[in-house]
Amino acid sequence: MDRTVVLITGCSSGIGLHLAVRLASDPSQSFKVYATLRDLKTQGPLLEAARARGCPPGSLETLELDVRDAESVAAAQARVTEGRVDVLVCNAGRGLFGPLEAHELDAVGAVLDVNVVGTIRMLQAFLPDMKRRHSGRVLVTASVGGLMGLPFHEVYCASKFALEGLCESLAILLPLFGVHVSLIECGPVHTAFFEKLEGGPGGALERADAQTRHLFTHYQRSSYEQALNEAQDPEEVTELFLTALRAPRPVLRYFSTHRFLPLIRLRTEDPSGSSYVAAMHRETFADLQAQEGSEAGARVPGDLDAASSALICLSGCATPSVASELCWPASDKQGQNKPCYQQKS
Repeated sequence: MDRTVVLITGCSSGIGLHLAVRLASDPSQSFKVYATLRDLKTQGPLLEAARARGCPPGSLETLELDVRDAESVAAAQARVTEGRVDVLVCNAGRGLFGPLEAHELDAVGAVLDVNVVGTIRMLQAFLPDMKRRHSGRVLVTASVGGLMGLPFHEVYCASKFALEGLCESLAILLPLFGVHVSLIECGPVHTAFFEKLEGGPGGALERADAQTRHLFTHYQRSSYEQALNEAQDPEEVTELFLTALRAPRPVLRYFSTHRFLPLIRLRTEDPSGSSYVAAMHRETFADLQAQEGSEAGARVPGDLDAASSALICLSGCATPSVASELCWPASDKQGQNKPCYQQKS
């Protein structure tokens, strides 16, 4: 029986590395994995992990592929000896963290080139054959940062929002060609991604005003600690990729964690955006404002009127720290009858 040919981008570390090794070592021996890296000099950890997992000979092959370079993509595609790719995993990504005005435009362009245009390059290269064969799957490593805005992640979120629109649009069309696209929506994951964030501590922070720098320092400390505490193991996330890969009828979005779903629901249940902005503002800056005292006349963005009612989680909810922050106007509580919520008296 022919093996399923899987090509994965961004396999030097993190999710890409773990997914490549997980598929190549699958007991069914039903996968041939092409693990691609921007520079083959960085393949050491991948090969060591493959040896440790006992990947059978011929189950894993590394290719050099830079998603920023169409010629590099074409060269890697030509080296797929089976002449086809059954599953394309667009995993390569880059982050950018800090005040927007502190970023060099070259760094902004690099994030968009890898995360958005790089994904488009891969799709342009591999979709035509999938459509001709009337068979194929595309899995894209996405982020909750593509479903809700996060302060000081503006460029990263912009790139991930773009992927949501790209893949959602394709998901409407591609089933007519026997091809399915799915987004694997990840929260924080224990990988080297945070170490690769550009524009973190230092950078050109002097371009930002003093108050913004102060808010960034606070956010940087609190969000990093929270991310470390809540980060998932890459092995746990890779199993979600297998779920999407093996599903008879794959859906568009698979969530690795339900931690952020209450906030994501706010964006859809209040299309004006006010509820989400207010809730995220409280989640992010309420403790700082409590410590320092709000400026006279300051108003929370999207502040809700006095008729607002807080909603709290029932005991045992998996997301109490988020859901406890959510507020909706009294006239707009469509979610209050869901098992997760009860109205606060």
